[in-house]
Amino acid sequence: MRIVSAHTTADPDTPQVPRDTRTLDVVMAARQRSMHYDIVVIGGGAGGLELAARLGRKLGRRAGRERVLLIDRSVFHIWKPSLHEVAAGTLDAHQEGLSYMILARRNHFSFTLGDLVDFDAAGRSLSLAELLDDDGRVLVPARTVSFTRAVLALGSGSNHFGTPGAESAWVLEQTADAERFRRHLLGAFTRAAFSERRQLGIAIVGGGATGVELSAELLEAHAVLQEGFGAEQRFRLDITLVEAAPRILSALPEKISKQATRALERKGVRVLPGTAVTEVRPDRLVTADGEIEADIIVWAAGIKAAATNAGYGLATNRLNQFIVDDHLRTSAPDVYALGDCAQCPWGERSVPARAQAAHQQAAYLARALLAALRERSVDKPYVYRDFGSLVSLGEKRGVGSLMGGLGGPNFFVEGLVAKLAYMSLHLDHHRAILGIGNTLVLALARLLQRRVSGRLKLH
Repeated sequence: MRIVSAHTTADPDTPQVPRDTRTLDVVMAARQRSMHYDIVVIGGGAGGLELAARLGRKLGRRAGRERVLLIDRSVFHIWKPSLHEVAAGTLDAHQEGLSYMILARRNHFSFTLGDLVDFDAAGRSLSLAELLDDDGRVLVPARTVSFTRAVLALGSGSNHFGTPGAESAWVLEQTADAERFRRHLLGAFTRAAFSERRQLGIAIVGGGATGVELSAELLEAHAVLQEGFGAEQRFRLDITLVEAAPRILSALPEKISKQATRALERKGVRVLPGTAVTEVRPDRLVTADGEIEADIIVWAAGIKAAATNAGYGLATNRLNQFIVDDHLRTSAPDVYALGDCAQCPWGERSVPARAQAAHQQAAYLARALLAALRERSVDKPYVYRDFGSLVSLGEKRGVGSLMGGLGGPNFFVEGLVAKLAYMSLHLDHHRAILGIGNTLVLALARLLQRRVSGRLKLH
């Protein structure tokens, strides 16, 4: 596999035709490793990808590719709120994933594979580490990218809150994490089916959206698997959801929390609010109220941005998020941040780390950056609008509130209506990067594929 840069910058002092072929190789390598773009977006999550797509389409087929660059460490994109489905095996990452290369071609921006290792805001440049293949050979060399403006959309990870042993638990921060967990889970399912005990215990730390949705999805996966087993291979799945706050989904309205708790308990999930984990051991959780044995432990509590963010010369908070103003500007000129890696003001609070926030910020920054390219400015600040919250509780169930924060009443929804509303958020993200027609074709294709191959990925 060979990655070719879409846009290079030549040194005017470099001889045009070096006589020494070795010198020519050095010059060509330097050219390929140094790129310049007007706008560089680092991170291809929901916000970063939507921003690059909006900019590319507005700038057009020719100019977009030459002026906008998206950088990500993966070759394909998956909507992060669906990672719990990938982890449970109820969503095929390779079927769901969209190639960044194809998305770049369709939306007229450039893409390069890379892992950020250094960011120089003053020098307006960044460095990408070399990437190795499975045999340890260099797949993509280290490169330097210069920019006029940059947008940091690096996302976030889990917050272990200094809990001893928490780093050994499974996390669902990236697609690779979800895929590794899925393989481990299917192995655990198989062992449980052929064990004398015929039982599997899973403990999930964190009663936020990820923990709640993962609990429900694991039960769906187990139910599908049981339908294909004979009586002698069926096993019991025990899921314990542990939350330090007084209730699960504590950031959402209390009615949603209560309804989700009832739904999970009816499905057989043991919900333990007000239970703080003091230590994570390989086979159990230690809490102030006792120990919870488990074969698999997942950490889904809190968010925290990467520690490396604090080393880029930009103002950050205690969660390593970049501090931005109401125009999404960081402490450095012409450097912006959006999504989970940014702390953005919202009245006396900060904008919550939700997909809808990243979606709104991408739309705002697209307008601001396009105006800047035309040497204009957008005086109107970014204002987060809370359109409500939705949580998936399985294939045909959900719970949530709609139209929150719009000045009118909140509408509580549950069951199939809530699930369909939740699915519409996913489709809306695809519409932003694929267009309406392609999104409808993709949705139909996936529906037909699921009817043929089933919902659970067992390979």
